[in-house]
Amino acid sequence: MSSFEIITDSAANLPDSYRVGRNIHVIPFRYIANGTEYSCLEEGVPFEESARKFYDLLESGADIKTSLISESQFTAMAEPFLEEGKDVLFLTIASGISGTFNQAKNAAETLSKKYPKNHIFAIDSSNASMGQGLLALKAADLRDMGESCQGTAEWLIQNAYKLNSYLTVNDLKYLKKSGRISALVALAGTLLSIKPIIKADGGKIAQLAVCGREHGRKKSISAILKAFHENVISPETQTVAITHADCEEEAKALAEEVKKAGVQDVIIEYYDLCTGAHVGPGTLALFFMGKDRRGNEAEATEKAPNKKKLRENAK
Repeated sequence: MSSFEIITDSAANLPDSYRVGRNIHVIPFRYIANGTEYSCLEEGVPFEESARKFYDLLESGADIKTSLISESQFTAMAEPFLEEGKDVLFLTIASGISGTFNQAKNAAETLSKKYPKNHIFAIDSSNASMGQGLLALKAADLRDMGESCQGTAEWLIQNAYKLNSYLTVNDLKYLKKSGRISALVALAGTLLSIKPIIKADGGKIAQLAVCGREHGRKKSISAILKAFHENVISPETQTVAITHADCEEEAKALAEEVKKAGVQDVIIEYYDLCTGAHVGPGTLALFFMGKDRRGNEAEATEKAPNKKKLRENAK
């Protein structure tokens, strides 16, 4: 029997076989397209089918909005496990992208008062898509090796910024719509065929930030691969993930390049729908463990005790 349960949101982008096979519980985001509400994860429906429908809607010009996962949803998912006497770990999309982490944190605080003998932790992944998903899988690895809920939470806090996320987009209009670039930059970029390189940054509240620009699609994908080679650590010992918004052949080609560095295991999946509306069809993303994204700031952080931050994220 598992010593604790892992609950994450569907932005973690976990393929069905992984979330079910590794006993990771997922609360789906929902989105509204042209007035109709859909779930970002439909039980019994292959995610590929849901993703294609979503990105087709985007390409057709549909007005798509996503909503937060509420405190009550985290509470409802966790409470049956707590009643069994188990501990619970919430792992959410980066708080700099969504307010969902605050909802999970509120749920942890509320549930801790009701179940004082249980450990309940809310952890900000500082990532999105499979950046978050790979951390959820690592948490499952630790749990299945016998690590406690608290020990796993501490590992996640120490290592979240070592999970590197790089992506490029095909059409700048989605970044313009989400406010990540201006209309003028989007127009100039489109006219000059400029493709931005975006990464999960090293800020205290991590966000997706533009870190480079390339002329043309091939150069932008090469830039992602270059970032991998410059930042990856021990590629032969880890699982790497690639997600795509309906550009599967490019994802497969990128996977072959990554494997040349010694990577044995590559997960390929459609890009998650929660943040997909902000990046659009043609997005290609790469996720791997590597150098700490905080750079020189990480050394000071690593030397400091983590107990205070752990208390802030759990009760």
